[in-house]
Amino acid sequence: MTFLTSNKGIKLLFTLVLILSFTLFQSCEPEEEVIAQGLDDENRALAQGQFVELTNGKVHYEMSGDENAQTVVLLHGYSVPMYIWDNTFNPLVEAGFRVLRLDFYGRGFSDRRDLRYDKDLYIAQVSELLEALNITGPVDLVGMSMGGSIAVAFTDQYPEKVRKLLFIDTEFSSGSPPLPPDYMTTGVKLMREQAESMAEGQLGDFYNPDNFPGWPDKYKVQMQYEGFFRALISTSMYFYLTNFQEIYKRVGQQGRDILIVWGKNDMNIPVEVGEMVQSALPGSQMVVIDEAGHLPHYEQPDKVNPVLIEFLKK
Repeated sequence: MTFLTSNKGIKLLFTLVLILSFTLFQSCEPEEEVIAQGLDDENRALAQGQFVELTNGKVHYEMSGDENAQTVVLLHGYSVPMYIWDNTFNPLVEAGFRVLRLDFYGRGFSDRRDLRYDKDLYIAQVSELLEALNITGPVDLVGMSMGGSIAVAFTDQYPEKVRKLLFIDTEFSSGSPPLPPDYMTTGVKLMREQAESMAEGQLGDFYNPDNFPGWPDKYKVQMQYEGFFRALISTSMYFYLTNFQEIYKRVGQQGRDILIVWGKNDMNIPVEVGEMVQSALPGSQMVVIDEAGHLPHYEQPDKVNPVLIEFLKK
């Protein structure tokens, strides 16, 4: 699920999965409220990958590939954690890259403390993780959906740390007005009540959801751990206050190689937004993938992976 705003009359800030849930599933009865459990080492033992303690908590990540190869960092979107890269991670490793993916705070198996989930939190998480893993050379950043906004904001703050940028169906937010203070309490309650619909709604990211029957079950794993809903609400309250369009324009003046990949049938962020992103990034390339929704890299890996690898290698 994705949220964005853009000018030229497009205002698609859905202000959170719960609003989309109400739009798509108004006929559903409220589900029984999710009973959350703490995320501890016993839970984390079930996860594939590694963990590292950073300033704002433990971070779940996976890294593989030749340590002397170019590092590619995969940044997921608003709520689906790093398994969103399952069809991308190994092909990039096999192509000769060192590949790093992570769960942002509040998602997957990373800690979900009671924090302000704004742009600076995610930038700091990526920066600290690179330092903790002793990755010193410029990396290639691949950001999808909200991860694209994090990638461009990171690049804006640390231009010397980024070699190439690659965006997949990225957000292009012009900033949203502040949400009321009581939105946290109300939003968390409603999300818990609509948890089942929220998980099922993830299928809307695909052009052909029938090909991914187990997708909602993968999503439900992270929902059972305390702090997940609060992190999403906090992100909606604070992350989208930033005008990312201005950041895209600044980064577009830095003169690096940039690729934009878009699902032609994306119902969350239509391909016209991708054209706006390209306009903000002079010299960038854009590839549109047929029969793909919001997750073209997952839905059509045979089409997308060769494009990614060619761009990263050239």
